[in-house]
Amino acid sequence: MAANNDDWDEIAQTIPSEQDPFIQKYIAGREALIAEEKKQRADFSFRQNLSPIAQKACRIVERIRDEEQRNLWTAEYEDSLAVRENCTMHSGMMFTLAKDLMERTKLWRIVRKLPKGSVLHAHLDAIVDLDFVFGTLLDEPGMHINAIGTHLDTPERRADAVLSFRFFKQQRNPNMSIWDDRYTPSEFVPLVQAAESFPDGGRAGWIKWMKSKTTISETDSIEQHHGVDHIWKKFSKCFLIMGTVIHYEPVFRKFLRRLMSQYYEDGVYWGELRFTWPLNYYRLGREVPESNYSHMFSVIDEEINRFKASPEGEGFWGLRMIWTALRIWDQKAIIQSMDHAITTKIEYPHLLSGYDLVGQEDLGRPLRDVLPELFWFRKQLVEEGMPDGMPFFFHAGETLGDGTSTDNNLFDAVLMGTRRIGHGFSLYKHPLLMDLVKQKRILIESCPISNEVLRLCGSITSHPLPALIARGVPCALSNDDPAMLGQDTAGMTHDFWQALQGWENLGLAGLGSLAENSIRWSCFEDQSADEWTRDVKEASVGSGIKAQRLQEWQIMWEKFCLWVCEEYGEEYGEA
Repeated sequence: MAANNDDWDEIAQTIPSEQDPFIQKYIAGREALIAEEKKQRADFSFRQNLSPIAQKACRIVERIRDEEQRNLWTAEYEDSLAVRENCTMHSGMMFTLAKDLMERTKLWRIVRKLPKGSVLHAHLDAIVDLDFVFGTLLDEPGMHINAIGTHLDTPERRADAVLSFRFFKQQRNPNMSIWDDRYTPSEFVPLVQAAESFPDGGRAGWIKWMKSKTTISETDSIEQHHGVDHIWKKFSKCFLIMGTVIHYEPVFRKFLRRLMSQYYEDGVYWGELRFTWPLNYYRLGREVPESNYSHMFSVIDEEINRFKASPEGEGFWGLRMIWTALRIWDQKAIIQSMDHAITTKIEYPHLLSGYDLVGQEDLGRPLRDVLPELFWFRKQLVEEGMPDGMPFFFHAGETLGDGTSTDNNLFDAVLMGTRRIGHGFSLYKHPLLMDLVKQKRILIESCPISNEVLRLCGSITSHPLPALIARGVPCALSNDDPAMLGQDTAGMTHDFWQALQGWENLGLAGLGSLAENSIRWSCFEDQSADEWTRDVKEASVGSGIKAQRLQEWQIMWEKFCLWVCEEYGEEYGEA
């Protein structure tokens, strides 16, 4: 029975005040418990060593974050999206729906300037913005296009078609339209002619169409009910098409320059890029592909050195490649690829940092199945005098499974001595493995936007990375396939912004810790397992290249924090 006013006055006198000693004691114990748990976080040490300027910058960013959560993600903006997408609007929501607004925030401007360190998980074909890539392809003389095994005379056929691109000295089939039902499937026709005659908007329409075939669209990414395998079918087709787009030397050179320029503009100083190419690379003016990877790596070497020597690239640290094979390949194909990897490593030791297997884990061979090939690879490296030349950086645990063969890739990755784990999405389900990962100082290369768009989680707020950080697992952020996943730039600001706005416990200090980790676990040079572990442990107090890079980054971090204080301190600083 509801109490009347007289009864309530009597009851109210019996309710303790928050200031009562026993409640204050409870609150103090509560705060102590929270503080004790935070000591286990992977970023705890970084936070403890923040300078006064960095501490102030962190408080300023926290206030800006809180303000934008209250005032920017408004009901009006929610309503405008709800009409279009029937969704609920909130900070930390699905990336593809939040992207346009996030790029107009103060936090975006701040995170854009943050020194992000290294990109440790990105796939070469899927990094550079596609408007640039397809524009470059159209501008390159002699380029041709074909549709593999199909006609392109209807929208339905165009939607399912896989395309490829090649250079030819002389025009092929100049009088044949690729959009006509009289087109001979798989025949090459001049690219510019095909683009300009595209049925839906000419050249501009062709670029838009090509982007739709090589990106996961907003519609693709929000159709969660179709599941992981469905989105991977579209994703795999994107790579099939991109597999010939940048494989001609002049286009490849411009692609590399754009990649490094966008990295550096975004505060990324180093990249380790996963690389999976069949032997379909063509030199300038040649119609026969190279029989090995020597010339391609000479181009990579030249372009890195050219960028670093330019005014635009002064201070850029460089790139290395992680050689990869597709996990769906059979034993012969993987061994042949490994043999090319070793040959290329002998010729360009400074450009190859390690080895991995890639592709959808759930539909590919698990690491357990590839053990004979992996042990063969290690033996060959020893025989060539490079026992530490190509350590493993395995994709593992990029799955929703629990106890599946894909989930169990995590066990093999750890047992095989991987130095980093790509994604590690399901690692939080394995308490023993988490302890081993911490003990062995293995870094998790986490790619939140990729995991969301490829339907492992609904949004940043349901991503498991905070659980790993809370348990003390070392992690770093990466962007995986930014050109295909919707970021539209090679840089990592989108992933950093999502993490900052989506996770209350992270803050600017947490972002700084993740950036520092990316450098600490970068493979700047070949090292034995013991040397690697020592440098990871010693960090900036060591004496090698890694220590030097960490010291450089710490200076950049302090300058960035000072900029935050000067730019926003008057409005958001202490009263």
